Amino acid sequence: MKIIILMRSLIFFGVFSFPFFVKSQPPRGPLVVSPQINPDKTITFRYLAPAAKEVKLSAQFEKSPVPMTKDAQGIWSVTLGPVKPDIYPYSFQVDGVTVMDPANVGFFPNERFKASLADIPGDVPLMHAMRDVPHGTVSYEYYSSMEGSTGSLVVYTPPGYEKETSKKYPVFYLISGTTDTEETFFKVGRINFILDNLIADGKAKPMIIVMPYGNPLARIAEQKGKPKPADLVSREGADAISRAKVFETDLMTRVIPHVEKNYRALSDRESRAIGGFSRGGGQTLRAAFGNLDKFAWINCYSSYLSPAEMESNYNNIISKPEVTNKNLKLFWIGVGDEDFLYKPAVEFMDYMKSKNINYKSLISSGGHTWMNVKAYVAESTPLLFR
Repeated sequence: MKIIILMRSLIFFGVFSFPFFVKSQPPRGPLVVSPQINPDKTITFRYLAPAAKEVKLSAQFEKSPVPMTKDAQGIWSVTLGPVKPDIYPYSFQVDGVTVMDPANVGFFPNERFKASLADIPGDVPLMHAMRDVPHGTVSYEYYSSMEGSTGSLVVYTPPGYEKETSKKYPVFYLISGTTDTEETFFKVGRINFILDNLIADGKAKPMIIVMPYGNPLARIAEQKGKPKPADLVSREGADAISRAKVFETDLMTRVIPHVEKNYRALSDRESRAIGGFSRGGGQTLRAAFGNLDKFAWINCYSSYLSPAEMESNYNNIISKPEVTNKNLKLFWIGVGDEDFLYKPAVEFMDYMKSKNINYKSLISSGGHTWMNVKAYVAESTPLLFR
């Protein structure tokens, strides 16, 4: 009833107030289409800024910002490529100030600046493309978190979840990287479409995927009206370990109980997997190694733990390799050969190998990017719950 009343109110406003509404609006500028994906895989970017002196495009597929050219209407533009099909973050630099693309609704969820996203489709649908297959559901969840805060989750349930009401599913807890949010694996990683496609092709088991926010201290501070903690100085220092412990406690005592109470989730350790990218990869390793009674599957994307931390905090993992290898159904590690964490990640692999810990690995081309993360997800997720 409230919706109907609201609709009538809007109609009334539209009919009787339209002349005033038109007169009160500021003049509109020219229509700007950006980004424009051309048939030859080139991309045209446009930005309306008649008074700007200089506009540049900063895109992940370019090594440095690219100057744009202004036309008579004040629209700056540049055409680049062809560009390899994928999803790329980009932004504009307008007289030295970085801004999103106002003509584009797609953006990169982040604690700070939110870049826009350019999605270049492949001639053959890519792993993350929306295909004509059964689709799962993506939901936003809220739960009672630490220190009286309210936590947030993005949850994917597989195709058929709503219909097969007696069936329970294994759960993959998937954590984003530094400054990312709980939405990043969904909006940038396109985890829902990747899983829809893998499940439709018979390559992955139907599963629930839970995406928590990896920075509960920031959320607690924000909800208390305090500034967020500064970024970590070191991934190996005491502060990094302490913050990871806060996340681990939230995951184990708040997130998992909430999921298993509100979703048809299998609750044995062989039905729980955990994975993450960058900072989320470090959180994955710490949470998994500290709770092998809760997780049997580990996917680590572009991350590592130092030998010193392994020996001081997780000696039980490396001192009894036969027990660790028996408990872990999968230990998967991926990193790009241009990733700034490539060296420590490879050293971590070599260290685990020296301790006779079994793992599967993929060293891909490229850097610390979500293009690589999508590839790692597509490669490792089919191995879960087999």
